[in-house]
Amino acid sequence: MSINSNLSIAVVCSSNMNRSMEAHNFLAKKGFYVRSFGTGNNVKLPGMSFDKPNVYEFGTSYDYIYNDLCNKDKQYYTQNGLLHMLDRNRRIKKCPEKFQETKEQFDIIVTVEERVYDQVLEHMESREVTDNRPVHVFNVDIEDNHEEALMGAFLITDMITMMSKSSDLDNDIDELLQEFESRRNKTVLHSVLFY
Repeated sequence: MSINSNLSIAVVCSSNMNRSMEAHNFLAKKGFYVRSFGTGNNVKLPGMSFDKPNVYEFGTSYDYIYNDLCNKDKQYYTQNGLLHMLDRNRRIKKCPEKFQETKEQFDIIVTVEERVYDQVLEHMESREVTDNRPVHVFNVDIEDNHEEALMGAFLITDMITMMSKSSDLDNDIDELLQEFESRRNKTVLHSVLFY
């Protein structure tokens, strides 16, 4: 069975920094057309203390954020892995993007936590259906740290690769999800919405 790399995929987390970008990186390397987004009000990264995160607007370049954190405390942000993550991100795309602002249509949208899944569903349901084109929205829970983002990227890539082998995704989806969930021991939320 050949892979259908014509699928249009979006990966969504809260800030378009860690989990969505790791999965974006993996999927792009496998030849998929992929975009990544965040659903939060702002882009938030850990700060020097728990109650003082670094907050940026969506659209602020990864380069700018990287340099800003270097100026604040290069050693600290190198040790906690943020500069490495931002360096990866700026090699993939220019800046974090907000899901609610894209007009692009996707075949599959993958979220990485239930709150983000709910925000995506809420946004999609608030739009007027114009093309009656189905989109499959999935949630795979991934903890927001570097190690789990890496493992989550493997899981998401595995799931998308399975789905890309289907010649009729709309018809095969339930069976594919069941197979994926039992093989990976992961529960996946799934909804079908329309553009």
